[in-house]
Amino acid sequence: MSTARLLIRGGRVIDPANQVDEICDLWIENGCIAGTGKFDGVAESAIDADGSIVCPGLIDMHVHLREPGQEWKEDIESGSRAAVAGGVTSMCCMPNTGPHIDHAGVALQIIERARQVGLCHVHPIGAVTKNLDGRELTEMRELTRAGCVAFSDDGMPIWHAGVMRKALEYASSFGFMVIQHAEELELTKGGAINEGWVSTQLGVTGMPVEGEDSMIARDIMLARRIDARYHVAHISSKGAVELVRAARAEGLKVTAEAAPHHFAMTEEEVLGFNADAKMSPPLRTETDRLAVIEGLRDGTIDVIATDHAPHHEDDKRCGLSCAAFGIVGLETMLPVSLQLVRDGVLSLSDMLAKMTSNPASLLGLDSGTLSIGSAADITIFDPEATWTVDRDKLVSKGKNTPWHGKEMTGQVTHTLKAGHLVYAAGEVRA
Repeated sequence: MSTARLLIRGGRVIDPANQVDEICDLWIENGCIAGTGKFDGVAESAIDADGSIVCPGLIDMHVHLREPGQEWKEDIESGSRAAVAGGVTSMCCMPNTGPHIDHAGVALQIIERARQVGLCHVHPIGAVTKNLDGRELTEMRELTRAGCVAFSDDGMPIWHAGVMRKALEYASSFGFMVIQHAEELELTKGGAINEGWVSTQLGVTGMPVEGEDSMIARDIMLARRIDARYHVAHISSKGAVELVRAARAEGLKVTAEAAPHHFAMTEEEVLGFNADAKMSPPLRTETDRLAVIEGLRDGTIDVIATDHAPHHEDDKRCGLSCAAFGIVGLETMLPVSLQLVRDGVLSLSDMLAKMTSNPASLLGLDSGTLSIGSAADITIFDPEATWTVDRDKLVSKGKNTPWHGKEMTGQVTHTLKAGHLVYAAGEVRA
């Protein structure tokens, strides 16, 4: 007779990595997936998943945890708590901390702190340039040895073409990916929102789409010459999607991610000077939003990632032009993205692949699957449950969400890390 420490009974098990989508049991032993199918043994404990989706723990490859340096906005513990409340069991933190993740000591500090918290896997993304100033490359190889899984100056673009070329050459020499925050600063300088009719109506300086598109076009030309791995963060414009699509058709190693706000909202969200809808790149037009959705549908965009960017209330309540860029997203990524399934854009398996197996493959992570023997990082959610976003009830320290007061469909009920229940019944379990 089979035995298991934990049995998840009767859920719809979806594992995109193994093309599994069936109603069955899943059981766990020693922190690993022990089997799927019909369980006829004895389990120490069980979760009834009837009517729920059981999938690999979600992976968010683009978050800002603010630690070290800005712990009043977020820290590794609060970010991890927000992550598991949103079904995320692995996340990659960007290097615009203080100090920056531009040397091995900071990466090791982050990994150790995440281990102490014990809720969520945290993988640092190393800086491409020292101090994120776009001039001098970091010791990227040393950063990988310390645990960094990719490189980016996110928060700032790698603006110097010569430095970007060297970064692509250096990273590609050992198979790692460079992630670009695509923004030509000379075009977007002083801008707060998308340049268009909304910025004109509000009398606010805009950020033109050409600021994003021109940087991506330049980088694709460099990636072509070097045959390097190049990834576009938080893609937001029709032109950018078309550039990435053409590069992929050419066979280049170009990939991209989209944030839920860019496929769920438009620039009209900032009407009324709503600083909680201010982010970089900004919310754009309906044409751009639909282009991002089409990019997700046809596979041009590989990954859904939040660009979770928590801020203190004071940073958002100072007027639209001077308010900080960024919104929180860990706790709303799943329900917002489920709208793509309800609209027939993606199958549920395809949507989950963009949050599990696809980012795991891009970053070389040993996660994002329910394969037998793999770590039991698991998310269980009710796709039909409805709830209303209340910023005051968010687990994250950051309350800067444009979804405050909006109804969501789809809710995480359980999150497991290595077989340990870290979130259930609306509570984080340390």
